[in-house]
Amino acid sequence: MEGFFTRKQTESINAGAGGRVYTCAGCGLYRHCESPRMKPYGEFKKGIACVGEAPGQVEDERGRPWQGKAGRLLQRTLRKYGVDLFRDCITLNAVNCRPPDNRTPTPEEINHCRSVRTWKALQQYQPRVIILLGSAAVESGIGHRWSGSRSDNLAKWRGWTIPDQDLKAWVCPTYHPSYLERSGQRRELMTLWEGDLDRALEKVKEPWPRSAEPEIEIVDDLSFLDSVAGSSGLMSFDYETTAIKPHAPGHRIRAAAIASRPDHCWAFLMPRTKAGRAPLRRWLKNREVAKMAHNIKFEHAWSYNILKVQVRGWEWDSMLAAHLLDNRPGISGLKFQTYVNFGVVDYSSDVDQYLRSAPNAPEGGNAPNRIDKLLKQPSGPDKVLRYVGLDAVYEYRLALRQMERLGWDFLPF
Repeated sequence: MEGFFTRKQTESINAGAGGRVYTCAGCGLYRHCESPRMKPYGEFKKGIACVGEAPGQVEDERGRPWQGKAGRLLQRTLRKYGVDLFRDCITLNAVNCRPPDNRTPTPEEINHCRSVRTWKALQQYQPRVIILLGSAAVESGIGHRWSGSRSDNLAKWRGWTIPDQDLKAWVCPTYHPSYLERSGQRRELMTLWEGDLDRALEKVKEPWPRSAEPEIEIVDDLSFLDSVAGSSGLMSFDYETTAIKPHAPGHRIRAAAIASRPDHCWAFLMPRTKAGRAPLRRWLKNREVAKMAHNIKFEHAWSYNILKVQVRGWEWDSMLAAHLLDNRPGISGLKFQTYVNFGVVDYSSDVDQYLRSAPNAPEGGNAPNRIDKLLKQPSGPDKVLRYVGLDAVYEYRLALRQMERLGWDFLPF
């Protein structure tokens, strides 16, 4: 799995849908400003990159980022934490030419500038901490690698300190200072913003942690579960199924994975015979196995309806714990939690389209997805097993981190 975390990265930086190449000529903003293709600015003494939205009128006139009111607010705030914006940081923008009338950059303009300048600058300077200021910066730094949806909902991104495995840096989204200016520097917003910046700057002193690639052991015979079932400790598991809900006729569990450590799991296609599934059924019913999942009602319902097993020994639901730790909407999904906690931004793009129902399928949780179509492809089973295995491992890692944060002392049964 060498290069697994970054294999999609290069593809998405320079080319868009259909292999389109992004360039300055394709954008055209440089034709309408006084300081085109504004270069990164700063001495970079503390290894911090501050990425904003785009130059304003003052910046365009002076040829340097962060020269207006928003820049002065950012400078004053950073000084509270012993950081000089231009001495200690490198500064740049998601779009490095001023848009006409200071309008918000378009996603297309962000794509062009990311390819030509912004991402290349981050790779050149290799900052320890990258502070993404505002939605355009988040779209530039994260959006092109975030499959399935846009990243411009800043409310769910701000405040995280993300050990990004592509950029090999702490990525820290927060508000753009112009938003604070427009709000009249409301006290509650300033408190959130200053807290975000404080957490980000603390990461300058903390080594960036590499997320180890897990071992996914593909198995056909499930009899090994009888030997591990009596051992104490935590085990997470995950299913890949033909729909979200199991109640319509014909639905099946197609694959599963069980992790007993944060670096290892067993992944398998669901056996077709009762005898082949028997060890799994015994494992699910065993109260002595402390079980974890992300949204346990899913695995519980599929086990009960398809395998005819009442799961015993539930210990942890990492989705519920995510809600307890931070109740903002849109952040409790496993993919989001995996990225903000471990910096792994995309491991599902190979299978995502097959886990959704067809466009003409009936609505509702019982609508069939297209996983069976994927499994019929030559490489389909391997893709599904890798995907379900990574789900199980990241559920395990996430649960351990949540237990630590919540002060949970796990005691085996």
